Amino acid sequence: VQLQASGGGLVQAGGSLRLSCAASGRTFGTYYMGWFRQTPGKEREFVTAINWNSGSTYYADSVKGRFIISRDNFKMVYLQMNSLKPEDTAVYYCAAKRASGSYYQPSLYDSWGQGTQVTVSS
Repeated sequence: VQLQASGGGLVQAGGSLRLSCAASGRTFGTYYMGWFRQTPGKEREFVTAINWNSGSTYYADSVKGRFIISRDNFKMVYLQMNSLKPEDTAVYYCAAKRASGSYYQPSLYDSWGQGTQVTVSS
């Protein structure tokens, strides 16, 4: 699976952004699609994931109630980010995982997009 993320940018605290991730290639057999984020000097952290087939969603506590993950026609995954905070500033990555089981460990994901920068100013 090839992934292409887009939609990052600069926004003021309290604002919204929507990230997109386009999936191409062998998307059949994907089990989870996830979004992760990373800041300099820190490990990549789980943000949210969606079960590719059932549509079940999972969120980190830090974004629950503010972010929404969704998918469209098994080719696009979106991350709607509302009520953004300065601590949401990071490079955001979309990722695909073929196996079931853990959805929050980045090391278990098989394919990654290139990352898109999100900067939230205070």
